[in-house]
Amino acid sequence: MHVSAHSEIVPIVIGTAGHIDHGKSSLVRALTGVDPDRLKEEQERGMTIDLGYAPLALPDGRVVGIIDVPGHERFVRNMVAGATGIDLVVLVVAADDGVMPQTREHLHIMQMLGLKRGFVALNKIDLVDAELVDVAQEDVENALRGTFLEGAPIVRVSATKGIGLDALKDELFRQAAATPPRSAEGVFRMPVQRVFSAKGFGTVVTGVPVAGSIELGATLEVQPGGLTGKVRGLQAYGASVNAARAGHRTAINLADVAHEQVSRGSVVASPGFFAPLSMVAARLTVLADLGRPVTNRMKVRLHTGTADPSGEVIVLDQERLEPGASGLVQLRLDEPLVCAPGDPYVLRLASPAITLGGGVILEESKYRLKRFKEFVIDELGLQEQSLDSPRELAEAILSRAGATPLSLADVARAIKREPNEAKKLLETLATAKRVRALGPSGKWMHVERLDEALARIKAEVEKWFTANPHRQVIEVAELRRTLDYSADALALFVEEEARRGGWTLESGGFLRPKGRARALDEKTRETVERVHGALAKGGVAPPSPAELSTALGVKPAEVQRVLELLVDEARAKRIEKEFYLAAETVERVKGSIVANCQKHGHLEIPALRDELGTSRKFLIPLLEWFDTQGLTIRQGANRVLRKR
Repeated sequence: MHVSAHSEIVPIVIGTAGHIDHGKSSLVRALTGVDPDRLKEEQERGMTIDLGYAPLALPDGRVVGIIDVPGHERFVRNMVAGATGIDLVVLVVAADDGVMPQTREHLHIMQMLGLKRGFVALNKIDLVDAELVDVAQEDVENALRGTFLEGAPIVRVSATKGIGLDALKDELFRQAAATPPRSAEGVFRMPVQRVFSAKGFGTVVTGVPVAGSIELGATLEVQPGGLTGKVRGLQAYGASVNAARAGHRTAINLADVAHEQVSRGSVVASPGFFAPLSMVAARLTVLADLGRPVTNRMKVRLHTGTADPSGEVIVLDQERLEPGASGLVQLRLDEPLVCAPGDPYVLRLASPAITLGGGVILEESKYRLKRFKEFVIDELGLQEQSLDSPRELAEAILSRAGATPLSLADVARAIKREPNEAKKLLETLATAKRVRALGPSGKWMHVERLDEALARIKAEVEKWFTANPHRQVIEVAELRRTLDYSADALALFVEEEARRGGWTLESGGFLRPKGRARALDEKTRETVERVHGALAKGGVAPPSPAELSTALGVKPAEVQRVLELLVDEARAKRIEKEFYLAAETVERVKGSIVANCQKHGHLEIPALRDELGTSRKFLIPLLEWFDTQGLTIRQGANRVLRKR
């Protein structure tokens, strides 16, 4: 049948599965009138090698898609690619053969890929007598026990003779009507199942989008590779459409991308959300009838979406995974993969090619995860519990980020949601006091991780003041030397505690804890005034601490303590280790620098030196200090005022 542009396409995909030559393709042909064996090689050999697609009209005129999935063992790779987009499955079993090895393997694969709905077509009933059909049905019922199809209807048919087709259609229509449409939430992503070049059109990629929606004219990114191209044309089941969405069998005509640059296993997606990676963490459930355990460092092949990279499996929480067991693993791959948390996957042994198990991907791993580490296992468990809820996933991402504040873009990329949607989720979490925005920075943190960071900083501040009881302020740079936070993160944390009232931030990068003002005895206050007077008198060529000690008859340690008190009280500035200026001198020099720059367009150093009556010994470090304070900036060979 041909789908008209006016037909409503229901965003669900029906898939066939089962052993080779059990009649899947002939059943699709009988239901739809379309031969799903699109390749000449398939038609000549009478077997499905690749994925065949056909539209099926429902009684109300709406259209769903049927995927005919290959049954031959060698083509399990394609079967996984097709099953990823399936919402409802028809397991086809021939009455003359009964349940075969690939029947069971397809059943296992569909179970691991998270399928929930389906039924059985017991085909070729015209080839055996009624008693053998009963035996075959009993065989099927036994095979379905413990799977998602246990107790599912079994419809007896003959695709070639037309027997039972009405009953099959009735069951198909009934289940299609009861299947929830595929959600179009999230950013657009489509694993590429086929790519070709159409004369006059350029590159065409086909597949079933697994998330989001896309419109004509939009820009898509091809990963791996990072190529971008505009959507010049869209088709759903052969009909031109203006938009496509998750659950529609879709063909996309991409401009500016050569077909040689895309292949099966590639992903086309909204730009900026997906990146190829070589490691993923996952939950793996091993087949109960595997007959061997999954061991650490076993060589495997990962099937997810349309990709199937080889690699090795690292068992994180157990020595090995016995048949039927479930555990946390990291898959380290030999080639890059594009995926998202929550994606189903199947794991096969590299050689011989047998199915080991499957599950869902939990995270895109940045680092090699170590085995038997409690915090790794706990974090992956938190991530696993959050997969069904974007809001909970956003909270889990922030919690796992620890003391690293994340931007809105970081969170949106991690949860695969558009920034405006991610922002609403974060605001909801903020209202529930689970996450917090850090001032006007646009960065977010989990409240528990933020409180832990602030407690650590406050403990470090307390420790420093215990060692320096005469001080009133601490330089934030001092905290950077003892704490392993990035400069940007530490600045956000310090500002957050200032907003909470724990301390105040003062010019020059100083932090004064609440209530930190020490009363000085009369002798110390007298020394403070004498040192300040000597600095002020020295102007831009002040005495060094050693010279102050000699001139004033005060011990060097006491001079150093008094200089630090003057800095704490903002009455002096420390320019270099042995170079302190009175605050009023600093202001006078600042005024001279500004006037000099405004007059000449840049700083004329000889004129400034003459005006201040100082030497290069004092002037050069002083000018460099003003650079660090943000007053001036080097521009070529000159200094100019920094624009504000």
